[in-house]
Amino acid sequence: MSKKDEKPKLSGLAIDPKKAKVSATLKDIKHVLIVASGKGGVGKTTVAVNLATSLSQKGHKVGILDADITGPNVPKMVGLEGQRPDYNDELKKIIPVESAQGVKVISMEFLLEDNTDAIIWRGPLKMGAINQFLGDVKWGELDFLIIDLPPGTSDEPLSIAQMIPEADGVIIVTTPQEVALLDVRKSINFVKKVGLKVIGIVENMSGFKCPHCSKVINIFGIDGGRNAAKELNIPFLGAIPLNPEIVPLADAGKPIVSVESETKEAFQNIVENILKEM
Repeated sequence: MSKKDEKPKLSGLAIDPKKAKVSATLKDIKHVLIVASGKGGVGKTTVAVNLATSLSQKGHKVGILDADITGPNVPKMVGLEGQRPDYNDELKKIIPVESAQGVKVISMEFLLEDNTDAIIWRGPLKMGAINQFLGDVKWGELDFLIIDLPPGTSDEPLSIAQMIPEADGVIIVTTPQEVALLDVRKSINFVKKVGLKVIGIVENMSGFKCPHCSKVINIFGIDGGRNAAKELNIPFLGAIPLNPEIVPLADAGKPIVSVESETKEAFQNIVENILKEM
């Protein structure tokens, strides 16, 4: 092989052009936080959106990468449903859409002709889309990029872990019941196996405060996330109460932290704990 045919080398290894492109794109982002869950239905995207918005409210520059390729819900929850990102021909980069809360967002939902279209893709196509979201988006200078993963430990989480090994860590979302906590343990084992840090556990839907008598009703159990964190020797970041206002606000494109409530306070406390752990 002639010199000109040789692949470029870095520390004795061939450069992965995809990783190099991702690194170049993310060089202006100070912190990358991944939000994950072992199973669906625990409110992971709700947590990701409200953490991002809480950080933005504190004056940080924030972006969300919706990595749930086949079930992208972030745009709906931040009031950007049906929007389209711009494309910069000179830079050859996609420009993320910015929410009313000042959070930059990229999602597969922006690229669909109809948001009811089913995305029937095998793993390589999904990973290719994630590579583009990481390498072909002009995020600009950010303090935090929040990556909202789909539930489980398959293609998308693995692709993210491989492309961004320098991510600050993973926030695991769960609900209090034992069934959800079984999947939390699997998620934590996955995070450790791919070499990322577990920042801590967030317990969602932890208790419902009756609006009439103020008694807290633990519909999904109690302290499951806290107990799992203690058992696994990882930080417990906080509990988010079950608030019926979350659903109509999310449907209207307004994160719950955009209004004053105990839930907003809970998210603010969780953000402070995340910053401490980092």
